[in-house]
Amino acid sequence: MNFKDLGLSEDTIKAIDEFGITEPTSVQSDVIPSILQGRDIFTIAPARCGKTMSYVLPLLDIIHAKKAKNILIVTANSQSAVTTSDNLAIFNKYHEISSAAIQDAEENISDEANVIIGAPDLLLDVVNNEKLDLSKVDILVVDDINLIKKNKQLENLEKVLELLPAEKQNIVYTNRRSKETQDILQKILKAPEEIKVDKAKEQEVDSPSKKTSVPQCEKKNNVLHNAVEDKEALDLAKKHNSYNGKTPKFILMKGIIAEGEEK
Repeated sequence: MNFKDLGLSEDTIKAIDEFGITEPTSVQSDVIPSILQGRDIFTIAPARCGKTMSYVLPLLDIIHAKKAKNILIVTANSQSAVTTSDNLAIFNKYHEISSAAIQDAEENISDEANVIIGAPDLLLDVVNNEKLDLSKVDILVVDDINLIKKNKQLENLEKVLELLPAEKQNIVYTNRRSKETQDILQKILKAPEEIKVDKAKEQEVDSPSKKTSVPQCEKKNNVLHNAVEDKEALDLAKKHNSYNGKTPKFILMKGIIAEGEEK
């Protein structure tokens, strides 16, 4: 299966191809078509196997096609918000969709931002400072609700939910089931499609015989072969001060990831 089979637009596929990704992981294959169809989704998936891209890619197409205007992505912390923003910036290459990652309570949010990304506490701070209106959100993504629980942010997440409209598409990810999150999940999701990614299946996708890039499944012992600097990624990283000026090398390069020792 390839990304075209999943229903993504030619512009999004072009950005994926230019970044050097050859095929979707299982979480992307399972989740992307359902998001494009507008379904509520609850996904249980291990970390570092393409989870972020499984919602970033279809959401870019949904906004570009004007099927939704306002998207809220709730992350466990500010670092995750920046990571998600960087993923969106890379594959937003041919869409020019505006987004904002909230990193502090005084953040100024552009009225033109289609995608707002932030942790629950900072989202509430920005709303209380009257710099953000969440009443017109079309799609909610919660990534990852179990990590939000671990960060003791479930109460803040519930407060964020109270600010959102009842009618919207809801997409929730978790790395594992948790009894403590069941009540809030029932408040968010309406007859969701449940997708569970088999860890063994992910390991098969991540085998040496597969040419998979780092954003798909991170590997500590991988190096870039035949890679070149991506000028547009460099410009974006500089513009947004990604990772406080220390953006990981793989985000700034075009190329294939091959197994080997780190240099």
